[in-house]
Amino acid sequence: MDLSSSRRNFLKAVTALGAAGLPPADADAPPPASASAPAAGSGTALMHPAHHGAHRGAVPGEAEAFQCLTGPEAAFVEAAIGVLIPADELGPGAREAGVATFIDRQLAGAFGTAARTYRLGPWPEGTPEQGFQSRLTPREIYRAGIAESDAYCRTHYGRGFDALEALQREEVLKGLEAGSIALESVAAPLFFSLLLANTQEGFFADPMYGGNRDKAGWRLAGFPGVAAAYVDEIGKHNVPYRVEPVSIGDVQQGRAPVDAHGHALHTRLDKRS
Repeated sequence: MDLSSSRRNFLKAVTALGAAGLPPADADAPPPASASAPAAGSGTALMHPAHHGAHRGAVPGEAEAFQCLTGPEAAFVEAAIGVLIPADELGPGAREAGVATFIDRQLAGAFGTAARTYRLGPWPEGTPEQGFQSRLTPREIYRAGIAESDAYCRTHYGRGFDALEALQREEVLKGLEAGSIALESVAAPLFFSLLLANTQEGFFADPMYGGNRDKAGWRLAGFPGVAAAYVDEIGKHNVPYRVEPVSIGDVQQGRAPVDAHGHALHTRLDKRS
């Protein structure tokens, strides 16, 4: 994974999946934290976000209090997601979109404790087809992965991960992904794949789960959000569907108009003055 390259190719790949498509998650990673997000990771999504994450969306101007991550853990996650999906000329990155809050809320809930995942042994090395095999919960993977990655950084760079230079952070993440950095309690690639998958999920999930603030991920990918009334669009061909994205919270709180059936009525961006 070339962490230093532009995210244009990443966004093209996400858009190519289709507005409602969700590919399988990485077989070496636990189930996605949010089935609402078109994550670019891979495995079978065993949990739905409505069941295992906090549901209150971020309120503009409100300071977010972390529910699970400690201060040092939050600093690590903030620094890491800023490398995985950086802000650039296309718009905000994962850090600005509140992905750390998304990850924190998922770890604080049932996803973090693997409450709806089969967790009895045996624990042999699994095959890619067998999916997630770790005896550790996602929360335990994060805690161990962050602590031991930070210890590695202090040994090799003299400071914690969040205090490293940008290129050094990228170097560490590449080492975790490749397994060239050895962690004691958890396989480094497993920790990295979980962090990457959750970052992608948080960037594209409905804002009600804490990430994708101001629908930053949706705007970049051209995703319209919740299902809408498409009757007027039937029969139109090769016409871009460019609309102001609508979230679940927009509908629930009356910020978006709906039809008689409760479907959102999208506002076309090309019709705005």
